[in-house]
Formats: sequence, structure tokens, C-alpha cells
Amino acid sequence: MVKLNKIYTRTGDDGTTGLATGKRRLKSDLRVEAYGTVDEANAAIGLARLHTQGSEIDGMLERIQNDLFDLGADLSTPETGEEMKWEPLRIVDTQVERLEQDIDALNASLEPLRSFILPAGSPASAHLHLARTVARRAERLMVALSALEGENVNPAALKYINRVSDFLFVAARSLNDNGKADVLWKPGENR
Repeated sequence: MVKLNKIYTRTGDDGTTGLATGKRRLKSDLRVEAYGTVDEANAAIGLARLHTQGSEIDGMLERIQNDLFDLGADLSTPETGEEMKWEPLRIVDTQVERLEQDIDALNASLEPLRSFILPAGSPASAHLHLARTVARRAERLMVALSALEGENVNPAALKYINRVSDFLFVAARSLNDNGKADVLWKPGENR
């Protein structure tokens, strides 16, 4: 379990941070950028939850927030092939499957899409759309990281972050009166 006695350590004053393995990386390193953006998505979900309290979706979002910490732990512990003194926390396929079940359950009640929708609507929906875009950025960074020589990214972690953004899209529509209150894109309307 994590134990934080002191918030500042001064070890990052030189522009580096420690991975879970103890190795130091620049704070601008792509791996650090990826798990930092996962954290940013998590914070955006926390803001959305101010508008979802008491709903079924709020419980789903709470599970996702916890899983996003698991994802951050996964990304901050790169697989190097070296033996570790502990079992690293990794995203697993059952987490992806649970998200898919939640997506399917919410999607069953939604109005069919007839157009792209604008990231708007209810306050909860607008916040979830923002969280979705941050999750997509995290996904792009994770994909870029996985393409680098010597940088491994757990395939289940990539699937998970992809499903998170799918879930946030469906949840945003669900909180827009099951899609009835979605704000539709009107191509070229303002020409």
C-alpha cells in the first residue's frame, strides 16, 4: 500500500521524477506524459461526478477512477524484462470486459445516433465529454509510447483506455436524457 508521509521531497527539483521501479525520468518523458494525462482524465471525471451523485453512472465512474489509478501504476512500472521484487499492478482484461458490459447496458437505452453530437448538453454530459477528450489524448500518448523502441505498454492497458473514452461518450449521451437532449452538429450551418 502507498504511504505518503511527506508531500514534497525536492527530488524532482531537477526536472526528473521517479518511476515505480525507482528509475528517474525527465518530467517531459513520454511515459510520464502518458500517466500524467491519465491522471488528468481522472480529475476531469471527478469534476463530472459533482453532477452524477446518486446515479447508477456515478458508481460506474467511481470504479473507473479507481481503475485509472491502476492504469497509472501500470504505466509507471515499465516492463523491462528484469526481475522485480514485487508483482507490478497491471490492467487486466476483466477490467476491460466490465467496461464493455457497462457500455452495453447504457447504450441499450440510447436514441440512435443520426449525426455527430457536440460536446454539450447537461452539465454532467459536458464534463464527461471533456473527460472523454482527455482520455483520448492519454490513449494517443500511450500508443506513441508503445511505438518507441524499448518502451513496452501493456496491451490490456491500451484496450482499457480506449474503452474508457467509449464509456464516457455513452455515459454523456445517457445523461442527456438518453440521447434525446444531445446537441447535434449541423454541418456548414454558419457559413
